[in-house]
Amino acid sequence: MRKLKNSELDRLSVDAFKSIKKTPLIIILDNIRSLNNIGSVFRTSDAFLIEKIYLCGITATPPHKDIHKTALGSTDTVAWEYIENTIDLIEKLKTKNIKICSIEQAENATMLNDFEVEPNTKYALVFGNEVKGVAQDVVNASDVVIEIPQFGTKHSLNISVSCGVVVWDLFSKLKSNNL
Repeated sequence: MRKLKNSELDRLSVDAFKSIKKTPLIIILDNIRSLNNIGSVFRTSDAFLIEKIYLCGITATPPHKDIHKTALGSTDTVAWEYIENTIDLIEKLKTKNIKICSIEQAENATMLNDFEVEPNTKYALVFGNEVKGVAQDVVNASDVVIEIPQFGTKHSLNISVSCGVVVWDLFSKLKSNNL
């Protein structure tokens, strides 16, 4: 088996990326401290054709060299917007019938492997602060809380890893259901 060269990867151009149909997923970063985590989320969002990223609260915005270091140019492809207050954003998205999903460990959370995507539904995935997680008021405002099953001693994943796991899972479910 031979590794593929970059020239063999069938990469989209920036213009092609911007015009292609997107996955009906939005990412909300709620008070993320690490610029490297922000950049990693941009890169994951590019890989899975995420519609948009909202950067909220203390979450830094491009351009920034530390975001760029891990985003590798994906801040130029993935649509993004800064909204200071996450609750205001959630209220706005709900008026557009977007289902709000906080990714958090909470009472009565739905395990990721049990979460079923619905036809004709767009989802906004909220990822929270590296220490405090998703703010309680944001959890309260969510339509559902999704928990990533974990079986070790820490029960804690880096936010960029959590984003990759959840986005891949929902992307796969949406594609397998032709949604």
